[in-house]
Amino acid sequence: MHAPRTRVQRRPVHGVLLLDKPLGLSSNQALQKAKWLLRAEKGGHTGTLDPLATGVLPLCFGAATKFSQLHLDADKTYETTVRLGVKTSTADAEGEVIDTRPVSCTLGQVVEVLDRFMGPIRQVPPMHSALKKDGKALYEYAREGATVEREPRDVVIHELELLDVQLQGEAPFLRLRVHCSKGTYIRTLGEDIGEALGCGGHLVALRRTATGPFGVDQCVTLEGLEAMDEATRLQQLQPVECLLEGHEKVTLEGENAGRFLSGMRRRGRWHDTERAAVFGDPPHTLLGTGHVKAGELIPGRLLSPIEIQQILESQL
Repeated sequence: MHAPRTRVQRRPVHGVLLLDKPLGLSSNQALQKAKWLLRAEKGGHTGTLDPLATGVLPLCFGAATKFSQLHLDADKTYETTVRLGVKTSTADAEGEVIDTRPVSCTLGQVVEVLDRFMGPIRQVPPMHSALKKDGKALYEYAREGATVEREPRDVVIHELELLDVQLQGEAPFLRLRVHCSKGTYIRTLGEDIGEALGCGGHLVALRRTATGPFGVDQCVTLEGLEAMDEATRLQQLQPVECLLEGHEKVTLEGENAGRFLSGMRRRGRWHDTERAAVFGDPPHTLLGTGHVKAGELIPGRLLSPIEIQQILESQL
């Protein structure tokens, strides 16, 4: 007989865990594992990372889930390896080989092609993606053998650096560092670069090294988290306000803080701003977000008094 499963006692946890996602796990699988280790009641992630990709995956818990949407717009940085001369059905190593061609390009041609992909470009989203069409993910159509019309998307490649290259031998490749805008498909970029070089290509490795202000050097692995005691695990959490980079700080005292939390507008000598992070003082605790127009602070996403109390108690 199997031993009965131990029921995990969940608890309120508030903050952001910067996870170095391992190879082979989906973003949701990684989230569920971290959520179980933290015994957190509520969690979410800030956009998916393919199972074949590793690297920076910010996970939001408790009050942080209210602001996870803000991070979807953040720029990303990836390191990737493109295998040249072989095209697959999914543009990555999981797909079936659908075309092979000799690699006859020179280093000069590689540099010239990479320059062409710098700046604003248009991409057709791959069929093997989570993008939805008529309420159904594209990869679901792909699994059924169907191809549907996809609208090209405008993205920006801020930097495209050639880290390593091999154009001879049995497995020619390019290793690239890509700093790009939200919504960029690195698999599509690798495939398009291969096509521009005349030989085709597909991704064999992908690692996200940064998303917004968060770098891989700040991350913890699931194995590392598992090896920690409970108190040390909680210490890995970044405060909720780390998601509010670029927001103007506004501090409210006493009754003004309470009224703002109840959804009331406040007047003060603040500069107009579309994005304000609002704190109560004392103590210096996040209340929520808002914007300022003509000296009036207008509430946006707010923490609940219970969430604020729980955060304060966790800091004791």
